[in-house]
Amino acid sequence: MFLHNLKYEIKTGLRAKELIFWLMIFPLVLGTFFKIAFDGIYEKTTQFSTVPAAVVEIKENEIFRSVIDSIEDADEPLLSVTYTDEEKALELLKNGDVTGIIYVDDKLSVTVAGEGIEETILISFVEQYTTQEKIIKDTIEKNPFKISDVVSAMSEETDIIKQIPLTDGNTDNFAQYFYNLIAMVALYGTITGLHITIGNQANLSALGARKNCSPTPKSISLAASLLGSYLVQAVCMIICVTFVEFVLQIDLGSKLPLVYLAAVIGGMTGVSMGFFVGSIGNMNYGVKLGISMAVSMSCCFLSGLMVGNIKMLIAEKAPWVNDINPAAVISDSLYCLNIYNDYERFTVKIISMLIISAIFVLLGFVLSRRKKYASL
Repeated sequence: MFLHNLKYEIKTGLRAKELIFWLMIFPLVLGTFFKIAFDGIYEKTTQFSTVPAAVVEIKENEIFRSVIDSIEDADEPLLSVTYTDEEKALELLKNGDVTGIIYVDDKLSVTVAGEGIEETILISFVEQYTTQEKIIKDTIEKNPFKISDVVSAMSEETDIIKQIPLTDGNTDNFAQYFYNLIAMVALYGTITGLHITIGNQANLSALGARKNCSPTPKSISLAASLLGSYLVQAVCMIICVTFVEFVLQIDLGSKLPLVYLAAVIGGMTGVSMGFFVGSIGNMNYGVKLGISMAVSMSCCFLSGLMVGNIKMLIAEKAPWVNDINPAAVISDSLYCLNIYNDYERFTVKIISMLIISAIFVLLGFVLSRRKKYASL
C-alpha cells in the first residue's frame, strides 16, 4: 500500500502545472536574466588584468623606459604601454582604450579618467616608481658605495610580494545571486508540500475525502506522500543546479556532487515547510498557497536574492536570523562549499537543514493526525 501511494504521489506531482512553472520554468528564466545582468561585471570591476596605459615622453628617461620594458616582458605583465604624443594619448583615454596617461618629465605624473581598480594600480605604480627613483638618486649623491645594497633591498621587497589566493573557489560576489536562486527553487518546494496536506484533508479536496475513507493508516499515506514529494523536488533541484552550472556556466566550485546534495536537502526543507504550513487550520488551498509563497519570498529576500548585502547587515544586527532562515542556510551551504577548503561549515549547514526539516515534518504530522471529520 505504501508503494502504491508513493507511485501515484509522484505521478500527481509531475502532472501539476503550477509545480512545473514555479519549480522549473520560472527559475530558469530568472537565472537567465541574472546571467545577462551580471555577466562580466566581476571581471571588469574586481578581477585583476593587465592595465593598458599611454606614455607621453616630454623628456627622455631611459631608466623608466627600461623598467617598462621589463614589466611588459613578464608572464603576467602589470602594464601594457603605448608610447605616443599627448593628443593621441588623450584620444585613447577618451575612447577607453587606455586606463591612464603617464607623463615622463623631470617628474612623473599620471592622468586617469576613472576611479576603478585599474586606475588605482596605475597611480600606485607611478607613486612607487617615483619614491624608489628618489631613494636611488639620494643614495648616489650621498653614498654611492651603497647603491648596490639599496637596489638589492628593493628587489627583495618586490620579490616577496606574491599573489596568494585565499581560496580555490569562485570569489565572484555576484555568484551569491545564483546561490539564492537555488535556495528559492528549494523553498518553492512549499508548493509541493502543500499538495500533501491538501490531498489528505477531507474538507479541502475530493482526493482527501477518499483517502480518509480508505483503510490505509493516515501515517502511511502521509509518509508516502512526503517521500514522493521529496523525490519530485529532488528532480527539480537537480535540473536547477545543472542549468546554473552547465548552461549558464556559473562556477559552483569543484565539489559539484556535494552541491547537488546540498540542493536536494534544501529541497527537502522547502517541502517540509510547505507540509507544515498546509497542516495549519482549515483554510482553503489559495490562502495556504499565498501564505507559503509570502513566507518563502520573505526568506529569500532576507537571504539576499533581491538585495545582495542584506544578509551581511542581518549578520551584524541579528545573526540568529540567518541561522533559522531556511533560504540563508541553503545559500550559505553552497557558499561554504565553494569558498572554504574544509567541510566544517558546510556540514553545520547541512545538519541545520535536516533539523529544520525534521521540526517541520514533526509539527505537520501532529497537526494532520489531529484532524477529525464529523462526516465524509
